[in-house]
Amino acid sequence: MRRSAEETGPLVEVRDLGVKFVTRSRTVHAVNGVSFDVMPGEVLCIIGESGSGKSVTMRALMRLFSPRITRLSGHVRVADHDIMSLSDRQLNDIRGSTVSMVFQEPMTALDPTYTIGDQIAETIVRHQQCSHSEATAKALELLQFVKVPNAERRLRSYPHELSGGLRQRAMIAVALSCRPKLLLADEPTTALDATVQIQVLLLLRKLQEELGMGVIFVTHDLGVAAQIADKVAVMYAGRIVEFGTVHDVLLRPTHPYTIGMLGSTVHGQDRDKDIDAIPGTPPDMSRLSEGCSFAPRCRFAVEAICSKSTPPPVCLAPGRETRCFRAGELIGWSQEQPMEAISGVL
Repeated sequence: MRRSAEETGPLVEVRDLGVKFVTRSRTVHAVNGVSFDVMPGEVLCIIGESGSGKSVTMRALMRLFSPRITRLSGHVRVADHDIMSLSDRQLNDIRGSTVSMVFQEPMTALDPTYTIGDQIAETIVRHQQCSHSEATAKALELLQFVKVPNAERRLRSYPHELSGGLRQRAMIAVALSCRPKLLLADEPTTALDATVQIQVLLLLRKLQEELGMGVIFVTHDLGVAAQIADKVAVMYAGRIVEFGTVHDVLLRPTHPYTIGMLGSTVHGQDRDKDIDAIPGTPPDMSRLSEGCSFAPRCRFAVEAICSKSTPPPVCLAPGRETRCFRAGELIGWSQEQPMEAISGVL
């Protein structure tokens, strides 16, 4: 059973997170002042187009970037660890034990020269200081736990000998091997077919509930967010432009970008109508202009206002925020426009 926020406090606290990639030729402002909390046992989905800063935000929580070209700013706290102040050795201690990550493509995340069992056992030995035989026994239990068929045989298999779905389950087993408090999932179902995708989503949600983990799940698929999320953060141009519960954000959107994404989905659309796609392309993150980054693509934009300054976060209700100068008008508009594309999933 989930405990209340008053009893536990946030598992993850992110305040004004900034990530810049600096080279001789340019500086890319990948994440710009992102703030959010994740409670124990809660699933936060970060959604948005490719290049919006979702995966960069995720990796910044574990400081997985080269310090040579990366500039991090802000405050990140995970399970009482101040991530920004930890040494490399301290980071290695909490990676895998306190916080783990499931990557988008397991074939590149898993080592092709080691068996699945050895890769799971290595993580267990590193963080739990047990023998290799004990770790191998635990690895077998984990493969069974994530519903890998013929787990004893798969334990001795190499990554290339498994299907995409089984590799992803093996990757989840590696991530769960030390029972982390926080699981980061970076589009873990993108490379899978629809049937396997549903199986992996249901598995992740079931394991999250059984283990009581907090989960941050990155996706550009609104249907995936509707299936797995408790809360949703919508990212555009390195900023969270809308935040709230999954029902509020996907059924009653208040930011033009969220409205545009919902209108761009195929589900719920008439066959004889063109998809109402968002015009234009995402901005160049090395050349961000003044004003709202979405204004050049926004059908609700007012030139005199939206192009002059960046909209501040507007609190619509406790835990419900948006970044739009016309948020008040769009609340009423979205209530009159049923979000058919997603309502059948929620």
